[in-house]
Amino acid sequence: MALKTTFRLMGMISAVACALVLASCGQNKVAERPPEPGDTAVARVNGQVIWASDVKREAVAQGLISEGEPLDISSEVFRQRLDEVIDQKLLAAEATKRKIDKEAIAQRRLAAARERILGDMLVEGVVEKAVTEDAIRKLYAEQQKLSKRSEEIRARQIIVGSQAEADSVKKLLASGASFDALAMERSTDQATRFNGGDLGYFTLDVMPEPYGVALKDAQKGALVGPFAAEGGWVLVKVEDKRTEEPITLESARPQIVRFLTYDQVRDILEKLRGSAKVEMLIGKTADAPGPAGAQEPASAPPEPPAGAPASAPPPPAQPAKK
Repeated sequence: MALKTTFRLMGMISAVACALVLASCGQNKVAERPPEPGDTAVARVNGQVIWASDVKREAVAQGLISEGEPLDISSEVFRQRLDEVIDQKLLAAEATKRKIDKEAIAQRRLAAARERILGDMLVEGVVEKAVTEDAIRKLYAEQQKLSKRSEEIRARQIIVGSQAEADSVKKLLASGASFDALAMERSTDQATRFNGGDLGYFTLDVMPEPYGVALKDAQKGALVGPFAAEGGWVLVKVEDKRTEEPITLESARPQIVRFLTYDQVRDILEKLRGSAKVEMLIGKTADAPGPAGAQEPASAPPEPPAGAPASAPPPPAQPAKK
């Protein structure tokens, strides 16, 4: 069996379980009415209609597209997923015909699949109502008020093998030689020499310590060095200094959405656990951190970094240097 076919069959297992859930509930005959507004019927298998939304859901489950992202029904990705959905229905129908769905272990797995689907749909509904454009923009504005912007430096560098060679290059620069030309001719740093030693814009916290120390008080236009660093002796020309640009809303959006989603999942689970009687029948893990009985959502994204304001998303990553 070809490797591609093997992976395809492996990917069907969980989807077949979902198809069996519908069959076990007596819903194996899909209605002709579209399940979603504007849905399109794309195939029929033994009288069962397959809708475009069924295929798209499979593509989302496989991580091929994101939730809410369109999927062209004429695309190759859609056609491949449609073939898989057809196979899923055929396998599920055959399993039902063989009464596999009546076996005790199958009933437990079907019940677990049903609970997972219903739980996911509940969370999706709660998150959809809470993670709105207004909520995203409000949290972004709050984060901008709390964030501190650093100073950025744009500079060029020349790295040579010895202090004596660095002093020689510095004398040439003092006599009017071009920094860009000397960087291309003399610098040993392969990453920057061919663009005249250009380092772009950066903040000192992302640079090796010797650069941070040497450039801390350097002014625009200054020639700094030589100073020793990993790789040799360095001369740096400071070309510009500016306040770091704030992260844009679109760049911050994925992080904000994750934070809001996590907040909603945590909130609903805390409320449900608080009103439920949960008895743990196994002992506590010896090295489990945190207060007794504290539980994080089993599928929740990572906790925001320590020290992040409760009302703001985790501090955004540094914007890309230009």
